Amino acid sequence: MEKKQAEKRIKELRKIVEYHAKKYYDEDKPEISDFEYDMMMLELRSLESQFPEFITQNSLTQKVGGNVKEGFQKVEHEVPLQSLQDVFNFEEIENFEERVRKQAEEEGISNPQYVVETKIDGLSAALEYVNGKLVRGATRGNGLVGEDVTENLKTIKKIPQELPEKINITVRGEVFISKKDFELMNSEREENEEELFANARNAAAGSLRQLDSNITKNRPLDIYIFNVQKIEGKNFESHYEELEYLEKLGFNVNPIRILCKNKDEIIEAIKEIGEKRENLSFGIDGAVVKVDNLKLREAMGTTTKVPKWAIAYKYPPEQKETILKDIVYQVGRTGVITPMAILEPVKVAGSTISKTTLHNEDFIKEKGLKIGDRVLIQKAGDVIPEIVKAVTEKRTGEEKEFKMTRICPVCGAEAVREEGEAAVRCTGIECPAKLHRNLVHFVSREAMNIDGLGENIISELLERKMISNIADIYDLTLEDIATLKKNGKKFAQNLINSVNESKKNDLYRLITSLGIRHVGVKAAKVLAKQYNSIDNLSNATIEELNQIEDIGPIVANSIKEFFEQQQTKDLILRLKQAGVNTVRLKEENADNRFEGQVFVLTGGLEDYTREEALNIIEKFGGKVSSSVSKKTNYVIAGDNSGSKLLKAQNLGIKIIDETEFKKMID
Repeated sequence: MEKKQAEKRIKELRKIVEYHAKKYYDEDKPEISDFEYDMMMLELRSLESQFPEFITQNSLTQKVGGNVKEGFQKVEHEVPLQSLQDVFNFEEIENFEERVRKQAEEEGISNPQYVVETKIDGLSAALEYVNGKLVRGATRGNGLVGEDVTENLKTIKKIPQELPEKINITVRGEVFISKKDFELMNSEREENEEELFANARNAAAGSLRQLDSNITKNRPLDIYIFNVQKIEGKNFESHYEELEYLEKLGFNVNPIRILCKNKDEIIEAIKEIGEKRENLSFGIDGAVVKVDNLKLREAMGTTTKVPKWAIAYKYPPEQKETILKDIVYQVGRTGVITPMAILEPVKVAGSTISKTTLHNEDFIKEKGLKIGDRVLIQKAGDVIPEIVKAVTEKRTGEEKEFKMTRICPVCGAEAVREEGEAAVRCTGIECPAKLHRNLVHFVSREAMNIDGLGENIISELLERKMISNIADIYDLTLEDIATLKKNGKKFAQNLINSVNESKKNDLYRLITSLGIRHVGVKAAKVLAKQYNSIDNLSNATIEELNQIEDIGPIVANSIKEFFEQQQTKDLILRLKQAGVNTVRLKEENADNRFEGQVFVLTGGLEDYTREEALNIIEKFGGKVSSSVSKKTNYVIAGDNSGSKLLKAQNLGIKIIDETEFKKMID
């Protein structure tokens, strides 16, 4: 490559890798695979090696990626948290071992040993202990400056708050989420219509870098410690000895560490870890080879970015070719219709793969997939099988184009794709695929508030075929319910009373209970006030709905589509026949003391749930917003208030505590 051409390509690559590094390290939302990123970095390193005159200090080959997130305190690392030099073949491992041997000979050290460990796919962090007590924890950041995430790290059960010895020590570890926990997290997020995490590494990183430690507390984070950064009053000769000492202190130390004497043993250890990779409970993205002798490490030194005494071998993703036999549909509990690939079974990374998700119609178009294609598949992050691409050169002409359905394959209701969304959703309220979720929502506290009818009871009623749609709740008899529990007469009577009581609910509760997409309690109250009856709302036009404050075009379309469905019409008719109130109840002694005032709630209140506080504010004519802005009048701050409190302080918005709130409503 000519010099001018190389300079141009180096500049292009730097721009691309900087963009993707920002997505990966700072935003925890990668857009490309680790392998694709590694290959770009490899090309950049190679070009800079050939043309060193173009190397700059700002190149990501010369520094660690990552910056401090706004809202966190900065922590300067006394001992830098460096990155590792990646290699992709055994020849480079042999070259590394040769460099180590030469340095060892110069230092008079015979037979240098190595420790080969798993390269855990997570987020690096440092833990600092003073007199045996955890005083600070920080992310790696850019290697020199990280984020103070002490409170978040304290939520990880495997991290000891106090050590059995009163020593001053700083250790480094990798925070991660296990494969099993990652799958469970994404399943729950899918059910709750939340954006799925791309992989376990980014789920862990995003969880640890939360400004609100209560969010971190509810995430299944784990940690493996793999290095002593600094220690006072003790001297060790080897890295392996350090790891054994850390275990005695109670740290959760990286479980796979293999002591090796030469390059052949190193390569065997790497192969051994590669074979175990599929069965490990945690994800790895390589194997790390470290010099064991600490004096030799010191002699070898480091560059500004990486230590010269360690190297990371990256396993290539295993890809296999198979046939995309068909594309079928799977309807989730939220009504999202997901296309699923049916594959000719093939073994990849130790597992037989016969199907995988195709996410949505955009994904299929981007990949250019056709039914009957030969396709390449691999496992993303060692967990999720994915189609990489179609092998278009092997097409026969018999492949079929795929067209996404606009009819729910389970119930036949219309399936819609909203503007700005990739998902196609079933609009049928009584679709069997989402009936359980719809029932749970219908009876919930913020909706019809039927006490005693929890998820388990609903599951049993469905299993016994005692109900098959929402309206069947109002046909349940005392005898039906009593059979659900041993000596269940009292339980049955209480539940029947609660079901009958729900018939008297105000209109906004009924609207909320229907689970119209984008319509929560707040919007339901606005609609109830505007239309006064379910019939009036059912007949509302798009134009009318668009004119209502707080009801935008997306919500208006969702409401219109919902009430046009035959399933909706049938349900409302049956609810009326059961005696459920469908009109707005008259308000007595209206008190609008908060009219025109916007409140934001943050943290936990002692005497009120968030829903109770919201209802009180709205009862007095006020509004509750989920975010702080210049339009906010009051921020009610409870325990463990997070970023909303900081923003309110910066904007100069009035902040009140629970005591002041009580005075305002007294």
